[in-house]
Amino acid sequence: MIEQGDTAPDFTLPRDGGEDVTLFSLRGGPVVLYFYPRDDTPGCTTEANDFTALLPDFNEAGATVIGVSKDSVAKHEKFIAKHGLGIILVSDEEGDLCERYGTWVEKNMYGKKSMGIQRATFLIDAEGNVARIWPKVKVAGHAAEVLEAVKAL
Repeated sequence: MIEQGDTAPDFTLPRDGGEDVTLFSLRGGPVVLYFYPRDDTPGCTTEANDFTALLPDFNEAGATVIGVSKDSVAKHEKFIAKHGLGIILVSDEEGDLCERYGTWVEKNMYGKKSMGIQRATFLIDAEGNVARIWPKVKVAGHAAEVLEAVKAL
């Protein structure tokens, strides 16, 4: 399990638009890496819209915001187009990054157990270390709280 102060596990994953994103290449500025269950569902849409609305403030603070789910790049592109999202969405279809960050967990919904992504956010500092972790995120007000933490770095 990743803890605050650990070096953030590096990754290279495909993003919307057909390019790859490599965490190591983003060193020098903070990175907000947020994991969410699925594109175009109510909570995930609200969270993506909230991060997009605050994107100018994240950019001003020098931060890159990246959303991660197991959805395909094609699904991400549809999600971005439908909601006018401005954030980067990467596809972790194999689930390797979710496993390494500890967000692929057993969930219990209505008495039925299944595996899925636990909504979580990791703030990675300019040196590539985990500065803060928000496990089991509640969407309301979350993006604003993360922005305040970015500004405090």
